[in-house]
Amino acid sequence: MMAQTLDQWRSLGPQADLWVFGYASLVWRPEFEAAEHRPARVHGYHRCLHMWSRVNRGTPERPGLVFALMRGGCCDGVALRLPHDQVEATMPALWEREMPNPVYDPKWLLCHTPKGPVRALAFTLSERSPNYTGPLSDEQYRDIFAHARGRYGSTLDYARQTLHGLRAHDIEDHALARLLQLADHL
Repeated sequence: MMAQTLDQWRSLGPQADLWVFGYASLVWRPEFEAAEHRPARVHGYHRCLHMWSRVNRGTPERPGLVFALMRGGCCDGVALRLPHDQVEATMPALWEREMPNPVYDPKWLLCHTPKGPVRALAFTLSERSPNYTGPLSDEQYRDIFAHARGRYGSTLDYARQTLHGLRAHDIEDHALARLLQLADHL
């Protein structure tokens, strides 16, 4: 899939930069040097804490959660520009970070930014994915926030870091803020 995604990027032209849409940890920890960060809105997708994590934010015995970009609504995030001459060298690390298992569906989404629209690579999740949680109750979120911890820390820390990272870019996610209020009662 990475080779196909690179071919799609190359079809944009020999001098095309690569834009990546960050909606969660790519906002606050991209792990690559972006030449430009722009606030961006994507229509037709929304950020949600509906993807099981059995390694990074949980374990097979006690799965945690990570964010997914799923169909419906809209999502505010950050468009990150990677200069064309750095794409080939950076893509393997980006792919390993986002796609160690073929969980996400990489898609090219139109991002609306203050400087005009850009087409960006986004990592989306299908409701058909085995990692999709389906609807979760407040009690399930409380339990996961209280107990799920994986290789990179807890689901709760990850959700809090995402909220703070979004706010650092003047993005307010009311649904995420409400979910985190559930953890205040732990």
